[in-house]
Amino acid sequence: MRDGGRLAAAIELLEEIETRHRPVRLALKAWGVNARYAGAKDRASVSGLVLDMLRRRRSLAWKMADESPRAAALAALRLAWDWPLERLEAAAAETPHGIGPLTDAERAALASPRGLAEAPAAVRGDYPDWLADELARAFGDEVDAEMAALAERAPVDLRVNTLKTDPERAVKALASMAAEPVGWPPTALRIAAPQASERTGALEAIPAFSRGWFEVQDLGSQIAAAAAGEIKSRQVLDLCAGGGGKTLALAAAMANTGQIYAYDSEARRLADTIRRADRAGVRNLQVRSPVDPDPLKGLEGKMDLVFLDAPCSGSGAWRRHPDTKWRLTPETLARRQADQDAVLDQGAAFVKLGGRLVYVTCSVLPSENEDRVTAFLERTPGFVVRPPEEPALQPWRTRQGCLRLSPKTSATDGFFVAVLERPR
Repeated sequence: MRDGGRLAAAIELLEEIETRHRPVRLALKAWGVNARYAGAKDRASVSGLVLDMLRRRRSLAWKMADESPRAAALAALRLAWDWPLERLEAAAAETPHGIGPLTDAERAALASPRGLAEAPAAVRGDYPDWLADELARAFGDEVDAEMAALAERAPVDLRVNTLKTDPERAVKALASMAAEPVGWPPTALRIAAPQASERTGALEAIPAFSRGWFEVQDLGSQIAAAAAGEIKSRQVLDLCAGGGGKTLALAAAMANTGQIYAYDSEARRLADTIRRADRAGVRNLQVRSPVDPDPLKGLEGKMDLVFLDAPCSGSGAWRRHPDTKWRLTPETLARRQADQDAVLDQGAAFVKLGGRLVYVTCSVLPSENEDRVTAFLERTPGFVVRPPEEPALQPWRTRQGCLRLSPKTSATDGFFVAVLERPR
């Protein structure tokens, strides 16, 4: 495909995503199936452009004084991808797959885009208007900088599986991917975000991947698991295990001692947990499936740690899934908060005296984070916030004693972690 065809495809995809409210992942997959002529670089370029348009949808429209997908695509290529105006002119005018010559208004806007100084905060930060107060609560005067970081492309983070290898050997195995240690946790590696029109190489093609040496896992997710503290030889319940990313991180920290139980309310999600645990060499895992009668029977009041990766808005992952911020509604957010209250109450029943309940969201919204913890403590006597003692975590501690991570402050996805202890 030439520039004009890629540009036209990206505009068409954005129109479909916005008019049909279709998840970007599904829209890109369907386009790839139909566009048999598109090579790997074409697919990477088109998907990269669509994602960059969604990350900065409102600010691009403001700069162009035009809210159309066409304007967003042109602005993204000029302002985010640094295409010269001459290249844009040529791409738009290509026949037969171009989008038509640039107008005088488009040329003027691309040459001298409107500044953001007078734009509303939600336009500057590329988020829905109704979230303005919520994000101001979270970030205060730093909201513009924080939201700008949430609109950047994300790196690929890996967790070295210490049940199979060590960080030094893993780095050597990943030499072709240029993976580098991040510092803390010592098992975390990072592959820099690729250029806008490229994709990271296929990690599955690295032999060490099939041997279970590492897992793809955002650094924030790894930090959340590490915040659980010392858990070797303990009884651990991952109550919202999902695909098992944090389950495997916890199991590795346990070094195959003690017992870890993985449960999720949707049985289909646990299929990946079983497969990945087998590859990772986990031998202390019991999967408790909701298809079984009373799957958690016998665990009440016996867990040293209950880990809750709670259902949430996913606002902390907007740089990876930018379409989700435009599909989020007040009604959906309210349902997530009810879900969070429910899993906190459910999880508390399994914590023994002296045990801990770790509440985690991939969200930057206080109504899903601090507010839920405060409400839980008010209705559940016997639990207290226990600030993590690990020195490396101190920069991200909140006044309440929890952890708040974000792309700007910790170079991770947005995460919230609260360690709640049930003292003896």
